[in-house]
Amino acid sequence: MSNIIHLQSIADLGNFAQFKPKHPLVAVVDFSNFDEELDEAVRISADFYSIMFKNYCANNLRYGRRPFDFQEGSLMCVAPRQVLSMDNEVQPRDDKMGWGLFFHPDLLRGTALGGEMAEYTFFQYEVSEALHLSDKEKNILHDCVQKIENELQENIDTHSQTLIISNIELLLNYAARYYGRQFITRKKANSGVLSKVEAYLRQHFRKGNLQEAGLPTVNELAEHVHLSASYLSDLLKKETGMHAQDHIHYHLIEEAKNVLISTDHSVSEVAYALGFGYPQYFSKLFKKKTGYSPAEFRNLN
Repeated sequence: MSNIIHLQSIADLGNFAQFKPKHPLVAVVDFSNFDEELDEAVRISADFYSIMFKNYCANNLRYGRRPFDFQEGSLMCVAPRQVLSMDNEVQPRDDKMGWGLFFHPDLLRGTALGGEMAEYTFFQYEVSEALHLSDKEKNILHDCVQKIENELQENIDTHSQTLIISNIELLLNYAARYYGRQFITRKKANSGVLSKVEAYLRQHFRKGNLQEAGLPTVNELAEHVHLSASYLSDLLKKETGMHAQDHIHYHLIEEAKNVLISTDHSVSEVAYALGFGYPQYFSKLFKKKTGYSPAEFRNLN
C-alpha cells in the first residue's frame, strides 16, 4: 500500500518537490531540471489545481485506477482533491522536458475566473482522456506558462494577480479549444461511443422494469463505454449537440409518450413506472421537453 500525501498549499508542494515557491498561491515547475526519483511509491492529493505537460514518463503515474503515459507529449489537468499515484521506478531520459502549473482556488477567489472554473470540465477527465498536443499547441501553452513564470519573477504589485490570472485563463481557454479539436480528429472513434450509448439506452428502456432498476445515470453510461462522465458528456455535446443527460432524457420522454398513448394509466402511475420517485418531477420534465403536460399530450393524441 503506497503512502498518502495531502498537499494543502503551494508551500507544501514546494517542500515535497524541493523548490521554493515565489508566490503563496501559484507556482510553475520546470520538469526538465526536476528530479522525480522517489524512495517509495506514493499517492498524492492536493487542495489546488494542477496542469502538467511532459514529453516523458519519469514515473508510473496513475490517476484513479488508470495509468498515464506522458511519452506522447500530453497535457494532464487535475482538479483539487483528486488522487494521483506515483511509483518509484524512474525511466532515465536525456531530452526530458515539460512543465507544471499549480494554482490554489484562493488565487481566483472573487474573480470572474473563479466563478467559471466549473466550465472547464476537462479537470474531471480520466488521464487516459488527456489532451494530445501538436507542436504548435505545445508552444502556445508554453508561452502562457512562461508569461506566468516571468510575472512570478517580478516584485508583486497591484497588477500581479490580474496578469497571472489572465494568463491562466488564456491557457485554459486554449486547452478547451484544443480538446474541441481532439474530439473532431477522433470523430471515427467517437461515433463508436455514440452507438454504444444509444444501444445501452435503448436496451435499458426496453426492459420495462424502470420502477425497480431506476433511470440510467450519466455515470452508468460512462462506465459502459469506459470514459469519465465529464468526457463522455462533452464528447456527446460536440457530436450531437446534447449532453449525456439530454440523451437519457430523450429516451425517457420517448418511452413516456409511448406509455401515455398506449395505456390508460394515471400520470402518477406512469411516473412511478418510469422510475420517478416524485410524479411532479416527471410532469415538470415532460413539459420542459415537449411543451405539454403529460395529460395535455395524451389528450392531443
